[in-house]
Amino acid sequence: MSAHNEEASILIEDGLTGDGLMEGGSPDGGSPNGGSTVLEAGPDAAGQRLDQWLAGKLGPDMSRSRVQMLIRQGAVKVGGQPVSETKRKMAAGDRVSVDMPEPEPAEPQGENIPLDVLYEDSELIVINKPPGLVVHPGAGNWTGTLVNALIHHCGDSLSGIGGVRRPGIVHRLDKETSGVMVVAKTDRAHKSLSEAFADHGLTGDLKRAYLALVWGIPTRPTGTVDEPLGRAADRVRRAVVPEGRDDARHAVTHFSVIERFGEQQKDFATASLVECRLETGRTHQIRVHMAHIGHPVVGDPDYGQAFRTKANRLPEPMKGRVKAFPRQALHARLLEFRHPATHLTMRFEAAIPSDMEELVDGFRKL
Repeated sequence: MSAHNEEASILIEDGLTGDGLMEGGSPDGGSPNGGSTVLEAGPDAAGQRLDQWLAGKLGPDMSRSRVQMLIRQGAVKVGGQPVSETKRKMAAGDRVSVDMPEPEPAEPQGENIPLDVLYEDSELIVINKPPGLVVHPGAGNWTGTLVNALIHHCGDSLSGIGGVRRPGIVHRLDKETSGVMVVAKTDRAHKSLSEAFADHGLTGDLKRAYLALVWGIPTRPTGTVDEPLGRAADRVRRAVVPEGRDDARHAVTHFSVIERFGEQQKDFATASLVECRLETGRTHQIRVHMAHIGHPVVGDPDYGQAFRTKANRLPEPMKGRVKAFPRQALHARLLEFRHPATHLTMRFEAAIPSDMEELVDGFRKL
């Protein structure tokens, strides 16, 4: 196969067979079973973006976003040199190698990860999720998740409930948000709890309250943020968007100021401990809404970047403590719902984790 009469010649360096394809490979040159794929660009590739060209050559199972992730992870080389720029322009004759990761298991596997169980019966389990724990498997987090821990803890009782990747999951918390979560163990519980969360408690018995340490002091002790949320430019974050936009979703957050910090010290940055109650449950809702009104969550890497220099207006050691805090200071402290079998109202609370408690205590001493 020549680069002069084809856009690319394809070589599979591992597991090469007589027809030039890896065992288990596909006719378009993909390498789904891992290994290293080498592609040589023909004249027609000149000027194309690297990510776009690779996505086209690696086959229908390799999305452009997945290709971009491989590039950022250093798994793609051009001329033997790692590249990190997804927009890099191709040139005729470029030799591009891709180190394909080994395939992940089709289903999550149980892992012996400790769980802080607040309550458990044959229908459901309530846990206090620590910060840093991803809820369910996904790109970049196929193991070490809450789902892996639940499969190990609950065994076959989660099988088939809510889908392979999300067994029993009816709601979630962000990776770095801690607090109370309920997980279904039966189809009946999954249906009942899913309906309650979908309805956001408007016609049922569902209450959720979060504690957030935010920058600044709101002008009113209580308030409501009623602003629709949609995708931001990078498709991962969320933003307040115009109500008429196609992806706009109704979102309402009620907040109450619990404590104020630093208001007597004019030279210091101020902060507040705020309780947020959700009337809706959108992705990143509290974080986006509080940032929208000028009070982002302390430590929030996505929505609080503009306030990072606030820490410079704090005395030591508080200044260093805030700068070193590795996550958003947000905790789901309360969850109340109707039990799907007994129909009794159940209420669970969890104290904020020690790292956030130390941060709050530090602000109290300003």
